[in-house]
Amino acid sequence: MTALLAWLADTAIADWIQQSRWGYAVVNALHVLGIALLVGAIAALDLRLLGWQRRLAVVALARLLQPVAIAGLGLAISAGALLFLADPLDYAAMPLFRFKLVLVALAIVNALAFNLGPGPANASPRRQRLAGALSLALWIAVLACGRFLAFV
Repeated sequence: MTALLAWLADTAIADWIQQSRWGYAVVNALHVLGIALLVGAIAALDLRLLGWQRRLAVVALARLLQPVAIAGLGLAISAGALLFLADPLDYAAMPLFRFKLVLVALAIVNALAFNLGPGPANASPRRQRLAGALSLALWIAVLACGRFLAFV
């Protein structure tokens, strides 16, 4: 694993991320944009699943917000992978970084289980509340871990 991480650190794109002030800044901004799209969309949907704004139909809201969340997730993961190249050996060694990745995976599994299982249209109110609460808690924890990474 160390050899793979060392190889990643020596790639041309890693060198660009490490050496280019503007390259790193642009990739970081894209990562933040992806997070904003993801969490903004998913938080609104999760709050509705928890029972807030019951006048809004869950299915219509999901149809509107889930594509935004998916696009945000794709952008956040893509840009995050590039940011990882800035120092792959150190990031991989950080327990907090690994914990963040586990939380992201759990949040994705939760979304897939909800949408490929009963889905917003057929889930019971209890299942909607469970999926929404778990999603909101996981994404908030992911945000906290990501922010804390700047300080460890």
